[in-house]
Amino acid sequence: MKKGRVVEQFFATVNSILVAIDDFIWGVPLMVLILAGGILLTVRLRGLQFARLPRALRYMMKNEKGEDAHGEVSSFGALCTALSATIGTGNIVGVATAIVAGGPGAMFWMWLAALFGMATKYSEGLLAVKYRSIDEDGHVLGGPFYYIERGMKQRLPQISWRWLAKIFAFFGMCVGLFGIGTFTQVNSINSAITGFFDPNMAHTVSLFGMEYSLATVIGSLVVAIFVGLVVIGGLKRISSVAQKVIPIMVVVYVGFSLVLIVVNITALPDALVTIVESAFGLRAAAGGALGAIIIAMQKGIARGIFSNEAGLGSAPIAAAAAQTKEPVRQGLVSMTGTFLDTIVVCSMTGLALVMTGAYQIPGLEGAAVTTAAFQTGLPFIPGEAVSFVLMICLALFGFTTILGWDYYGERCLEYFSNGSKKAVKAYRWAYIACVFAGPYMTVAAVWTIADIFNACMAIPNMIALIVLSGVVVRETKDFFKRLEEANGDEETMVPYKAQ
Repeated sequence: MKKGRVVEQFFATVNSILVAIDDFIWGVPLMVLILAGGILLTVRLRGLQFARLPRALRYMMKNEKGEDAHGEVSSFGALCTALSATIGTGNIVGVATAIVAGGPGAMFWMWLAALFGMATKYSEGLLAVKYRSIDEDGHVLGGPFYYIERGMKQRLPQISWRWLAKIFAFFGMCVGLFGIGTFTQVNSINSAITGFFDPNMAHTVSLFGMEYSLATVIGSLVVAIFVGLVVIGGLKRISSVAQKVIPIMVVVYVGFSLVLIVVNITALPDALVTIVESAFGLRAAAGGALGAIIIAMQKGIARGIFSNEAGLGSAPIAAAAAQTKEPVRQGLVSMTGTFLDTIVVCSMTGLALVMTGAYQIPGLEGAAVTTAAFQTGLPFIPGEAVSFVLMICLALFGFTTILGWDYYGERCLEYFSNGSKKAVKAYRWAYIACVFAGPYMTVAAVWTIADIFNACMAIPNMIALIVLSGVVVRETKDFFKRLEEANGDEETMVPYKAQ
């Protein structure tokens, strides 16, 4: 028992240090940088994410054709690869942790960040295709490290920006290995598995001085094996799995959530009012309004970026591999990812939590909060059935995110190591090991670590997006001018020429 207490104290100390670092990094400056970047791009693009959303949704389902549409996977495949990384446990568990910690108002700031983030994601996808590298074998490497190095070099030629690209690539590897890609996903998956198969911890084993459910141990092993079988096949296998799993899991989860909302429709107006009032501290105790606003903003924006990854710089790594000749076209496809992830899927979770009041239940965290919300909101469905559906959703969401982030991490390492294949192979095995280790870390710690690494990725990427915003505007005007001259017929458009 004494050894167990020492281990608990150690983890508590580590967690307190991580929280202090997280609060510092995710302070007002970074939130302002991300929101200001999204607002700047929205203004300069004249609200493109709203005006062109219907076209973007059409492009999402229609792959580009033509011999000069270079790339490794279809546009839809690239989007599904990106969505496999973005639509993950953050949509279920991340939203819950944000609302529990920051109140219902966190949902409002998540929405706001996503709306501006659509312009950010559009710009990321555009720049990724414009500055990507394609070798003689057709292998594509692109993303922030290339538009930082090449794009910023064109804008500010007196400075070499490779060092900033290297920083992004380094933290991209870390996010995949220790953040979004492994620990948070597997931790959430196994939390749901354990909650369903062994809720009372009746069957436990002692590891590292701590007691763990046998379901957790078996679950982590099974997930690690399946991840290994897929990631060894590379991008095309990841894309193939993502295209099959993503549409199904989104339809199942959104459909399940809509049933809850319809059944409890009378609670919807008050839930929306609660979200807006809490966002501006109107429901905080006297004198605590400003603090409530800052916490809601911090948790909402941080979890929103964790979920949709707008500004993080991850999605353009997948966008760069799309078979397309038009950077703008892929930018439009990319921005639909933020719309689907946050405006659609995250909203389902957030509304369920606020409408049922599950976020106020003491002692619950992570997946347990969302499970309680659905069990409360759907009383006519047996609790075991609700838990089972959410467990399956979490498992699929988390599994595809693990796959997507392995690809991101490998591409970051490939750039960082100047194309070392040995380093990439070693990374895959380290990645699988981290997937296995994920369940043995505390929920609070893994989400805090993920937040910290997210911020370290976002800073260099947002700097590049702001500097290259003029390039994005110019490319956008050129595309729609050519489209207008062709009377809206893309097949007769003047071919794209890099500017």
